[in-house]
Amino acid sequence: MIKTETHGRAGLIRLDRPEALNALSDALMEELGAALLGFDADPAIGAIVITGSERAFAAGADIREMQDRRFPGTFREDFIGARWETVLRVRKPVIAAVAGFALGGGCELAMMCDIVLAADTAKFGQPEITLGIIPGAGGTQRLARAVGKSKAMEMVLTGRVLSAEEAERANLVARVVPAAELLAEAIKVAERIAALSPVAAAMAKQAINVAFESTLREGVRHERQLFLSLFGSADQREGMAAFLDKRKPRFGEG
Repeated sequence: MIKTETHGRAGLIRLDRPEALNALSDALMEELGAALLGFDADPAIGAIVITGSERAFAAGADIREMQDRRFPGTFREDFIGARWETVLRVRKPVIAAVAGFALGGGCELAMMCDIVLAADTAKFGQPEITLGIIPGAGGTQRLARAVGKSKAMEMVLTGRVLSAEEAERANLVARVVPAAELLAEAIKVAERIAALSPVAAAMAKQAINVAFESTLREGVRHERQLFLSLFGSADQREGMAAFLDKRKPRFGEG
């Protein structure tokens, strides 16, 4: 249900369930989680890309699997939490390369990633309300933080789907690129990140995530602690020496 590749120091995970437009089943999410943790533990990998197909990044959660689920069984099994949130445990930067549909759980999965690159064919939405439910993998929370209250309300309450261009204007995605260039661009970004200091990248990711979970004062204090902790690291010494020597730095501290 997934395929993995490496491109230099970039790890690529491709969702591969074409018969269901990459609907996110329990089995697929188990495989995705294992692949993410495998790349995260691999010192040869510096950044990770998750992508789907030209037609769909992921068209949502698997409705056939969800239809017969009932509470409190879903609570006991920790549905969503047990399998879907592994990406949040990954310390290396994760890039979502989205083409086609990213709806419901697919949109939520993209928002869990650190950078979202969209093909000009991408479509984003949270249509759960049309099924008599609401987003359950962080959709209402991350969407509101990304696009603001009014647009999040419109998307969640009506199920309206955004084009890639509107998603970029709304700050849901970092950039829109032609569909034919999406994967190459995502790998290029991942390789650029992977070429830099791995410890600094992990700390930068952590600091930005804290910005969404704390007050400004607490966030700046956390950033300052991480910033100061990098002084004396091998990568800090190398980066600054290379700058002064006018040469390319050779990073590598784990």
